[in-house]
Amino acid sequence: MKLRLNEKPLIDAAQVQQRIAALATEISAAYVGKDLVLLVVLKGSVPFSVDLMRQLNIPLEVDYIRARSYEGTESRGTVQFTHLPEGSLKGRDVLIVEDILDTGRTAEAIRDFVASQHPASERFITLLDKPSRRVQEVEADYVGFIIDDHFVVGYGLDYDERYRELDAIYTLGS
Repeated sequence: MKLRLNEKPLIDAAQVQQRIAALATEISAAYVGKDLVLLVVLKGSVPFSVDLMRQLNIPLEVDYIRARSYEGTESRGTVQFTHLPEGSLKGRDVLIVEDILDTGRTAEAIRDFVASQHPASERFITLLDKPSRRVQEVEADYVGFIIDDHFVVGYGLDYDERYRELDAIYTLGS
């Protein structure tokens, strides 16, 4: 089945940027004086992380992790790490930056990995939260938007590596 991009955004670009600014204010206040590492989940979280970084008014470092659990529109049910952070997370305050919290499998695997590195603290931010699909009991500390069970693309989110470049969040339909 070929899916097509719906013309009207689910969340438009202005809404995305307004919410990121609000999240950045909250995070900046929470991490004053902390040794913050933004641990960006590749690839989909890159646009979100860049815009978030630009809005934060605290010192930070950036590192990356890549975990895959999707093929097309379906979760495989397993999580595969294909890139791990280059720097040490030990004793650091880690904020995991994710594009979407869906089944919770990827988030749980990443949180388990981070915990094994003995950080000072670990928190989780997601641009989109889709609680209706959760199979693991994982909650984000910071949430951009809660959405219904749609397959979404844009602003870093993809369908077979397409649509990441869009500046808003769209749904795919048949």
